[in-house]
Amino acid sequence: MPFKANAARRHHIPKQRYRVTNWAEYDAALRQRGSLTVWFTEEAIASWRAEPRTTRGGQPHYSALAIRTALTLRAVFRLALRQTEGLIGSIFQLLGLDLAVPDHSTLSRRAERLEVPKPSPSARSPVSPAGRQHRPAALWARRVADREARHSHTSILKRFCSQCGHSRRA
Repeated sequence: MPFKANAARRHHIPKQRYRVTNWAEYDAALRQRGSLTVWFTEEAIASWRAEPRTTRGGQPHYSALAIRTALTLRAVFRLALRQTEGLIGSIFQLLGLDLAVPDHSTLSRRAERLEVPKPSPSARSPVSPAGRQHRPAALWARRVADREARHSHTSILKRFCSQCGHSRRA
């Protein structure tokens, strides 16, 4: 039975209509949604450089606060490490701050030892309906298997045509 069979006898709820009476405020609110405000406190600027290390090893250039700030911006905007480096540099330029920007290799190396927010896994890797994450190698193997299964009939036809001598037109 078609889904519209009893449409005339159904109770219809009219669609709500919202009328905007304050267009200037509404327009300003929509523009405000897209604005981005970034500021650095004086304490954050003062503690951007790392304290000198008293143990053996090289001296770190950036504090844990600096690395955590960069990696938080990376997680918020879902950027790659080099893009994060560019974003931090452009923010410093816009704010007129004379601070050194951590490079992408430093961010990667120091992120292993710091607890930072990580982007959600659904943004980076596909998730099956059951909720399990698939690794890229597993995805590639499944893709190859699907391709072979899809094209198995063409290989059978090629084999058949080569045995009987029949030429198959494409």
